[in-house]
Amino acid sequence: MIERYRIDEIENIFSLESRYKYFLNVEIAVIKGYVELGIIPNEDYLKIKEKAKVDVSLINKIEKETKHDVIAFTRSLSTFLDEEKRWIHYNLTSTDVVDTALSLQIKDASSFVLIEIDKFLTTLKNMALTYEYTPIIGRSHGMHAEITSFGLKFATYYDELMRCKKRFIDELNNVCCAKISGTVGNFANLPYELEEIVAKELGLNRPNSSTQVLSRDRLMGFTFSMVAIASLLTKISTEIRHLSRSEVKEVGEHFYQNQKGSSAMPHKKNPISSENVAGLARYIISSLYMAIENNDLWHERDISHSSNERIYINDDISLLIYILRRMDKVITDLDVDKEKMIKDIEMDNGVIFSGRVLNYILDKYTSHSREEVYDNIQKIAFRAINEGINLKELLIQDSYFNKLLSKDELNELFSYGYYFKNIKNIYKTIGIK
Repeated sequence: MIERYRIDEIENIFSLESRYKYFLNVEIAVIKGYVELGIIPNEDYLKIKEKAKVDVSLINKIEKETKHDVIAFTRSLSTFLDEEKRWIHYNLTSTDVVDTALSLQIKDASSFVLIEIDKFLTTLKNMALTYEYTPIIGRSHGMHAEITSFGLKFATYYDELMRCKKRFIDELNNVCCAKISGTVGNFANLPYELEEIVAKELGLNRPNSSTQVLSRDRLMGFTFSMVAIASLLTKISTEIRHLSRSEVKEVGEHFYQNQKGSSAMPHKKNPISSENVAGLARYIISSLYMAIENNDLWHERDISHSSNERIYINDDISLLIYILRRMDKVITDLDVDKEKMIKDIEMDNGVIFSGRVLNYILDKYTSHSREEVYDNIQKIAFRAINEGINLKELLIQDSYFNKLLSKDELNELFSYGYYFKNIKNIYKTIGIK
């Protein structure tokens, strides 16, 4: 990962030295399992646990000759051991170590993702509560529709992120498995019980079956769980970018002291963080294609998946943490212009209340058809738009509607409060209140 987007904790977990340390943890857990099964002497296990070390320079040197990183790793361990070295990689195949170690790496790295998800959930909840009754024009097809709650936007994001979190945890459980089943997954050279013992020792789950590798549908699902979060962050960033356009300006990313927007135009305040999030989310989303393709391996295994997994898993986790942190900062510091929100509601000359007028009349007068009332309101609403006259005033003057509605009724129909009557129920259902 380039330094600009690097997350040190994740880089450390996926560094080459850490990778081999995870390999060693797996090898030692396997040997301990053999001890429990009475196959390897405990004293040999203790010697290996004490003396075996990871020496990356030595591993790299051996790999130049063997052209095989796991063999280079196991042979490097042997240089630190005496007769007990015979138990290193005993009856294992490379992927028993590699896939189990990868599960450990993903498990440890994902703990940092969950921390950021929880922090962002708190931020979204706070925004939902702060702006619960702040009116904003709701838009559909990019056009003004009806009034809604600005806080409800964040409540809805909160609800989606809760689903994302559950999906992430579920897929994390699916992907974090020990794989100690041998060369083609049939335990021909290994005690069947060994995998369960190793899984328990390492805090991993045990798969029902495997080939030479864990099925890549597990990583496919886990990758999608990250993609879903990235997609949500894209959705939020898009909303902020739309609402901060010059023609709208209902919100804006906070512009900090000494910050610059453009090298050529000093007046610019650009939503750069939201755009950055959207761009990096695309990178994460694009990795799903690789994860899907990786599930299609020849027979019991080929290594077409191995090369890209060394890159994209690390990148996705790092970038996901980065964009969660960045979006959390954007939302926490978001500049909200309530007055502009009201101004934009009022710019429509009241036509956004046409739907409520329609429904009220239909409820009050069963003798009037929907088509009749709809067509009459539409005609007057278009006139309000074209002539810049408030819809309420036109309805008062209209001979059709002034017989159906009193001024008091119209005043009530054109009030904001109506659109907030079920916000508490929605919040309660989501779990915010």
